[in-house]
Amino acid sequence: MEQPPGFVTQGESGLVCRLRRSLYGLKQSPRAWFGRFNTVVQQFGMSRSNSDHSVFFRYNGDRCIYLVVYIDNIVITGNDHDGISQFKQHLFSHFQTKDLGKLKYFLGIEVAQSKTGIAISQRKYALDILEETYMLDCRHVDTPMDPNVKLVPEQGEPLKDHARYRRLVGKLNYLTITRPDISFAVSMVSQFLQTPYSSHWDAVIRILRYIKGAPGQGLLYEDKGHSQIVGYSDADWVGFPSDRRSTSGYCIMIGGNLISWKSKKQSVVARSSAEAEYRAMALATCELIWLKQLLQELKYSDTGQMKLIYCIKSSFS
Repeated sequence: MEQPPGFVTQGESGLVCRLRRSLYGLKQSPRAWFGRFNTVVQQFGMSRSNSDHSVFFRYNGDRCIYLVVYIDNIVITGNDHDGISQFKQHLFSHFQTKDLGKLKYFLGIEVAQSKTGIAISQRKYALDILEETYMLDCRHVDTPMDPNVKLVPEQGEPLKDHARYRRLVGKLNYLTITRPDISFAVSMVSQFLQTPYSSHWDAVIRILRYIKGAPGQGLLYEDKGHSQIVGYSDADWVGFPSDRRSTSGYCIMIGGNLISWKSKKQSVVARSSAEAEYRAMALATCELIWLKQLLQELKYSDTGQMKLIYCIKSSFS
């Protein structure tokens, strides 16, 4: 290790500088930043979740404070209003922070709160994608994928601009945060990032045309009078013709509200439809167990017995 050029101290060429604060630019920056943030938060009495290290919480009787952090973006909520005010002042004394008030926009996610519930969407983000691809005036379609078309490798003409395809699919992947209806379609086109062809590009364009129909579509979370955890699992056996693999899919609902979903191609070839279904159920079960552990840490209302509902005859297509 050497001193950087132009910063060599006369007579102390064998010494190096010690970095006291790092946030961006270095490989160890995220770890150093989170270590510092974790120490400051725990000094206030917050505890870090063992199930999700980006979640912190504190309880004082029946009053609670919850914190979620993503790099340097923070969301704080809870029913301990005095404690939240004190916690903000604690953060102000250690970091240069800015209080943006009531949550309305977070990492591209738009949040609308009312007495009936909380609605989240990515309308602006979706419109930006449509504008970038000159699809704002396109005709919309009713489904994100053509049910009669199976995507396979090397179908059509090779695309010249692979980077454009990858950027667009990456943006669509982020849009699935609030759009579970396009998760399966996006997971399908994501399998051709290495060598995309014209048929794969046409499938991406169809997803955009589907988004054009309702760019502000999102999720609504409301109190439905119960807190039961229910999971739904399904698999399409041999849904991918080129490698004979199946696709697993699940969605998890808590209190009647959709909070987790996934569509992923299985890592091995299932020998029967029953095996494909069991693998999908195992994937959903792992998510259910993790969610229940997280909710127990957060002292969410008694979740009771979890239910896993699976489908046999239906398919994603």
